[in-house]
Amino acid sequence: MGQLDGKKVAFLATDGVEQVELTEPWKKVEDEGGTPELISLESGEIQGFNHLDKGDAFPVDKTVQEANEADYDGLVLPGGVANPDFLRGDEDAVAFARSFFEAHKPVAAICHGPWTLVEADVVRDRTITSWPTLQTDIRNAGGNWVDEEVVVDNGLVSSRKPDDLPAFCAKMTEEIAEGRHAEQRAGAAR
Repeated sequence: MGQLDGKKVAFLATDGVEQVELTEPWKKVEDEGGTPELISLESGEIQGFNHLDKGDAFPVDKTVQEANEADYDGLVLPGGVANPDFLRGDEDAVAFARSFFEAHKPVAAICHGPWTLVEADVVRDRTITSWPTLQTDIRNAGGNWVDEEVVVDNGLVSSRKPDDLPAFCAKMTEEIAEGRHAEQRAGAAR
C-alpha cells in the first residue's frame, strides 16, 4: 500500500514548466498509489523545458476553469521561469491555488513555483523557500524566506531547485498523506 492510496493530486502548470520538477513529483504520487492530474490554462498539451532547452510535451487533464479544489487532496506547483509567470498572470490559476489554502489542503511548490503563491497572497506570515531570486518577492508579500533544501509550514512544502527534489517529494508525500491541516488549524484556533 502506498501513502497516497485513494488520493488525487492536482499539478498546476503550463508551457515553460521545468520538466523534472513536474515528472519527479508526478512519479512519486503514482508510486505511492495516488492519482496525479495536470491542470493548465488551456486544453491540449504543455511544453516542458530542461532549463532553457525544450523538453517533452505533457497532456493536460483539465483546464483551470474546469478544475475544482474540492476534487483534490493536494496541489503541486512545479517551477521553471516562464511557467509560474504565466500562471500568476491568470486570475483563474491564482484563484485555484488560493482555494487550496482556504480549504487548508497541502500545497507543494518548488523553485519558481511560489511566484503563483505570492500573487495569490498566501505566503504572508509563512516560512518558505524558493529559487533565490524570488526571496525579495516573497518577503515583500509578507513571507519569511529561508535558504533550505525543504521547508514545511502548516501544509505548505517548498524547495529551491531540482537538486532538492528527493527531499521535496518525500515531504510533499507526507503532507498530502496526512491531509489534516484544516483540523490542525481549527484545533490551534481554539
